[in-house]
Amino acid sequence: MENQEDINNKHTINLEKTDNNFNSRIDMIELRLSLDKIKAELAKVIVGQDDMIDHLLAALLSNGHVLVEGVPGVAKTITAKMLAKTIAVDFSRIQFTPDLMPSDILGTSIFNVKNSEFEFKKGPIFSHFILIDEINRSPAKTQSALFEVMEERQITMDGIRYPMEAPFLVIATQNPIEHEGTYRLPEAQLDRFLFKINVGYPNLEQEISIVKKQHDNRLEDKTDVINPVVTAAQLATYQNLVKEVIVESQLLEYIAKIIINTRENPFLYLGASPRASLALLTASKAFAALRGRDFVTPEDIKEASFAVLRHRVIVSPEREMEGLSADEIIRQILEGIEIPR
Repeated sequence: MENQEDINNKHTINLEKTDNNFNSRIDMIELRLSLDKIKAELAKVIVGQDDMIDHLLAALLSNGHVLVEGVPGVAKTITAKMLAKTIAVDFSRIQFTPDLMPSDILGTSIFNVKNSEFEFKKGPIFSHFILIDEINRSPAKTQSALFEVMEERQITMDGIRYPMEAPFLVIATQNPIEHEGTYRLPEAQLDRFLFKINVGYPNLEQEISIVKKQHDNRLEDKTDVINPVVTAAQLATYQNLVKEVIVESQLLEYIAKIIINTRENPFLYLGASPRASLALLTASKAFAALRGRDFVTPEDIKEASFAVLRHRVIVSPEREMEGLSADEIIRQILEGIEIPR
């Protein structure tokens, strides 16, 4: 109980306002301790970006893929790499370029002279953590190679099915400023990402901390200070645990109302699909687990809504010309729906 109390105090969870059977319904202690260990390891290298780290951890618990958008130099790539190092799994990085072919990602069949047969040589996508840098640098033919593997976690080559080993997480990055030589991701592919995380600049205090940390540790290799603290088996257990997080019926209705409002909103050209409803439900459970709870609150749903919806809706051309963003419309939708009590 002492460990549970320490965790709850640290994360300002008021158990007095929750069910008396809070601890006995779903045991969240080990999950919370493991998440704290991961954050502690990342803090050795990453300064600030707490929001991005929380969303990455939520995606990890939800078994969902992530699209990270931000200008160069805001720790998108290094955070993904360091997160992979905290978990004892394989990591693969793919740099998308205009000349990249689908076979460079998935693999290809090679003729074996010894046995006169074709053998499939697996590509870099066959890993647990896949970091795709600048995903919009490759044309649609290469981007489409990710459709099956991201959705069904398998690829089909020459009529043979090759399943991916769990865990399987794709973290893709893109630059929102530079558009020359890029190819916009189609809506069908964007919909396969659980989250789209927008990464901004650090504040003054964080910037000072970044410079100081670099100066103090100038002789150390950043990758050497990160240690694996969670196994693949543990992660699978946590993912199954998150599925059991309790969601009251009025909150399920709240999620549905949010999604329906995106379809009826006059400022949006395209609303969210039923896949977005399921994504919002899954992500809300993960955020509840991040906060040490075994039940979802309206705040969890609201926190997940922006990252789940911002890439699944399209602002109408007129409103886009006025400078209205998807996030602002999502905020208006959330403010216009009565919060369940």
